[in-house]
Amino acid sequence: MQAASGAPITASAPPRVVSGATSTSPPRLPKRLLMGGLVLTLYVADQVTKHFAATRLVVGEPVPVVPDLLYWSLHFNPGAAFSMGTQLTVGLAVLALVVVVILVTVLAPRVNDWLLAVATGWLIAGVAGNLTDRLLRDPGPFQGHVVDFIALTGFAIFNVADMCITGAAILLVIWSIRAERGR
Repeated sequence: MQAASGAPITASAPPRVVSGATSTSPPRLPKRLLMGGLVLTLYVADQVTKHFAATRLVVGEPVPVVPDLLYWSLHFNPGAAFSMGTQLTVGLAVLALVVVVILVTVLAPRVNDWLLAVATGWLIAGVAGNLTDRLLRDPGPFQGHVVDFIALTGFAIFNVADMCITGAAILLVIWSIRAERGR
């Protein structure tokens, strides 16, 4: 895990030899580049697809993509997952802002594990994508509704940012299990 001194977070960093000396932490730059690339790519994908949905789809008029399975169905969600907390839009926006700041300033610089780098990149992209909606979309700053448009029959309606957050949660569980086994 992490030392109180702010050491890198890693599941298990095997020692390696660098110029005759042993080091337990591999270089972080490639992991940071991976994380940054994922954040940029997924954030842009989220915003572009939301723009497409908001400008091309009509609320209440689903468009079949794979009949009986996948539809584009525009919804503006003031709440969190599954439209929970619809009266807490401002609080959700503030929470998302705090989470992004902590992820970017505290966690991301210390990531020293490939799986954690991917999970962190996905999480930053997802939270930042939905935060952008809360900050910039109607009805106003910190009250904006998140654009959801991917509908699976019998399931929730979501967006690319939601997929990033869910995928990050799954990877973090895997990373935690792997870290526990490495002890």
